[in-house]
Amino acid sequence: MRQMVAGLAMLAAIPALAEDWRTLCGEEISAALTDRVLVYDAEFEVTQSFLASGRTEYTFGNPRWGWWDVRGDAYCSLWPPSDEWECFEIALNPDATMLRFIGAAGDITEGAFVE
Repeated sequence: MRQMVAGLAMLAAIPALAEDWRTLCGEEISAALTDRVLVYDAEFEVTQSFLASGRTEYTFGNPRWGWWDVRGDAYCSLWPPSDEWECFEIALNPDATMLRFIGAAGDITEGAFVE
């Protein structure tokens, strides 16, 4: 019973944590990403740059080039050889130092802005 109560308490805290992040609209996503770089893992130097041209470079060892776009209120990316765009909801943390990419299945990836 104690485990169930602890589990319910944790579930109740999740919405409060989620409220700290603000979901961005299309224009805000463009402004947040254009000509910016995010670090996903500083230790392994995993980064992604978002060029104004719509090109994006993901680096983890060897760089990989793809495309990015804002469609409606979502960030979308295309990574060859695939020809399918994948879109994500974007959220900004309270101090505007990190972005959260939220996939259709609820998967989350966070990156910190490089200044």
